[in-house]
Amino acid sequence: MNRRLMPALLTCVLLAGCAVGSGAAAPGAGRGDGGQTGPAAAQRLTIALAKDSGPLNIFADQSPAIDELVYDKLLAPSPYVDQPRPWLATAVRQLDPSTWEADLRDDVRWQDGERFDADDVAFSFDYFKKAPTGTYTHHVSDVPTIETITALSPTKVRFVCAFPCPELGTVTLADLPVIAEHIWAGVPPDKAKQVTSLPVGTGPYRLVSYDSAAGYRFEANPDYFAGAPVVQELVMPVISDASATFPALRSGEVDATTRPLPPELIDPFTSSNDVGVVKTAPLRFPELRVNYDRAPFDQPAFRAALSRAIDRDQLVAVVGLGKGRAALQGYPHPDAPFANPTLSTPYEPEQAREMLDQLGLVDRDGDGTREGPAGPLAFTILANGAAPQDVRSAELIAEDLREVGLGATARGLDAGSVADVAKTRDFDLVIGAIGPHGAADPTQFIMSHRSGYLWRAPKLPYPEWDALFADWKATTTVEDRLAVLDQMQVLFNRQPTSIPLYYPDEYWAFRPDRFAGWVESPGYGVVHKWSLLPPQVGRDAGAVVAVGR
Repeated sequence: MNRRLMPALLTCVLLAGCAVGSGAAAPGAGRGDGGQTGPAAAQRLTIALAKDSGPLNIFADQSPAIDELVYDKLLAPSPYVDQPRPWLATAVRQLDPSTWEADLRDDVRWQDGERFDADDVAFSFDYFKKAPTGTYTHHVSDVPTIETITALSPTKVRFVCAFPCPELGTVTLADLPVIAEHIWAGVPPDKAKQVTSLPVGTGPYRLVSYDSAAGYRFEANPDYFAGAPVVQELVMPVISDASATFPALRSGEVDATTRPLPPELIDPFTSSNDVGVVKTAPLRFPELRVNYDRAPFDQPAFRAALSRAIDRDQLVAVVGLGKGRAALQGYPHPDAPFANPTLSTPYEPEQAREMLDQLGLVDRDGDGTREGPAGPLAFTILANGAAPQDVRSAELIAEDLREVGLGATARGLDAGSVADVAKTRDFDLVIGAIGPHGAADPTQFIMSHRSGYLWRAPKLPYPEWDALFADWKATTTVEDRLAVLDQMQVLFNRQPTSIPLYYPDEYWAFRPDRFAGWVESPGYGVVHKWSLLPPQVGRDAGAVVAVGR
């Protein structure tokens, strides 16, 4: 990805769309982009899911790669590429700084046979403004704020924002799924999360059964406007235990999984004759989340000292087994389209000690631990005890902090407890992870400072951030908005409230004798609809890149 190409590439989005492929690939032998030879089509695949997302109610528990088997968006594939292309839309164009129009396909039907049109699009965006889901609502109700969505004709819709929204075309329209008005109109938005019926979308697969024990079963939509899927049936059991997932894959009980290979299994699986492995470039990373509500973490200089005290190269070597990069560029992910390439968050323990001294946090009694106004500075680093990589990261970070005079202890909790303390803010430091929605979506970077994740603006005073946010809102072009985002990223990494640890490589394993058509879509790995559609469809949509690098 090249963020500096974004303003120019936006021009392509405004054009009258790219051709969408049609027709399924012929069954038989084929070669996946990872170099694996095997079938290019399949009657049925069994894919292990890492979590149960319920009956795919996108207002309740989002799992984008799986949700998008059922749903489509106006542009494809996501905000995580430089150049989203028309999908349900045939073209989008910006009329003025705050106004966009989209022309829509006229050959799309919902999976129950009803015709898709502009009323569905206008209804969807208006409904997302009212329904309680943080994943999508910020794209319509905050950054940007879409004031009106109007169906001008059955194939044309207009969006008017409250302030300039130059990235509406490259971000919002490439992120929000479109839902059916005739399905959701009878559901009050405040009850949206309670819906348990199976979803109806325009996508290449329909979910035909779900239960918490058996998991999911999808059937291909033979009338999909972009071409019939090359896999006819998907069976997706939920295997939440990673230690059970990969033996099931090796034995042939499952054909693929939504869980990437842990570092210790990459070499053994790569050398296997029965399992194929492909490498992708992820847009996610583990991080050390800092409770900026609690002293002394409420001091920007203290948080900066923490960042400089952490040996990220050691984390890559020990925890990631060398499969990744140290997070020396900080937040966001450096491969995100909007990432500032000049960011630097080096390991400088001596500078960390000097910064702590300047704050008056010194070891007065000679026991090796600095004291603050309330006594010894001793902290607990929480981690998911069922995730060995998280626990080991916490242990190594605790050692690093002790080296600069801060008491630190790693403590494992069950996953539910880790989630609970993150919500209640009852923690000092906690090992977490951020995915592509947070690490590669430029408007989510803004929203994360307003929602309570990276900050809670405007509830907590942050005049430097507020000034930049005002500048950001006033910009009218993608290029000018990127320039302000550069400054925001520099500010954030100077006094972070979340500290990226390393940018892992991702490797995905599958059974090539069952299906070898897996392709990468940035941020989604290989298990997504673009792997399951005729190869030309994903290429025409700009949704896939070669894997196996």
